[in-house]
This record gives sequence, C-alpha cells and structure tokens, in this order.
Amino acid sequence: MKSQTAAAEPVVTRVAEIDLAHATALLARHGLRLHRVPDGGEIPGSYWGAPEAGIIGCDVYVRGDTPVHSMLHEACHLIVLPPERRAQVHTDATDSVEEEDATCYLQIVLADALPGVGRARLMADMDAWGYTYRLGSTQAWFEHDAEDARAWLVERGLLPG
Repeated sequence: MKSQTAAAEPVVTRVAEIDLAHATALLARHGLRLHRVPDGGEIPGSYWGAPEAGIIGCDVYVRGDTPVHSMLHEACHLIVLPPERRAQVHTDATDSVEEEDATCYLQIVLADALPGVGRARLMADMDAWGYTYRLGSTQAWFEHDAEDARAWLVERGLLPG
C-alpha cells in the first residue's frame, strides 16, 4: 500500500459510506475491535498517517475518511498473525512478503461481507489508491497470480481448502 497526499487522494469507498455495524461485526468474528476516531482526529497506530487505518494489538482505528480498503488491509494484517504476535503489534505488523500477500488476498475476500462494497469494488479502490502488482491490476493478481497467498491462508485455516 502507498501513502497519498490529501490533495491527490483518489475517489475510493470511505468508512463513512458503509454501515459500520457490519464492519464491526466482521472484525469481531476475527477477535478484533473496530474504533471510530472523530473526524479530523489522529488515528492511533496508522503506519502511513491519516486517513489510513491504524492497528494496535487487537484494535483497528478508522475515521470517516479512512478508505475501506485500508481498514480491511490493516485488520487483515492482524488476522493473519497468531494471537501471541497480534498482541505485540503497534502500527507495523508485516514480517514477510508472504504475510503481506496473504493480507492483500484476505482483504479482498472479506470485502464480500460488507454490503455495498464487495471484492470488485474493493479491488477497483485498491488500484485507484496505488496498490501495484506485476500483472497490472489487483484483479489480475487475485485471479491469476495469488495462488501462494491463498495457499498460505488455507494452510493456516483462515480460508476453506
């Protein structure tokens, strides 16, 4: 994921545009707590800075202007970690390319659980925000180059086989 300046931020789906109750329930199913920070407030644990989501332990922090893909991406960083590692996370959770790939894959899958979002919209938002993949788009990566990420998630019981 890459950082964007406020003036250059592309049009993507924001937390304020979705029903936060669905996002809260989705994250809770994975042992995470979602916190809405007041608009304009500092986002605790944000690696890239506002408006990107932040993570600390089992907590995910967002504002209304946080992109939904950022909320899911940071939450998935925590989901892919074993509980003992998750508890130690503050701001940066990635230890490997494999974890990063699994995080990207899982955020796309979980987008289907958010009414009005879904994987197609999320992948378009990821492309607009600046995620880059060698096949040229998030969808091309997901459909044709992400077998390792999916296998990694299946092996750890995070996706069905």
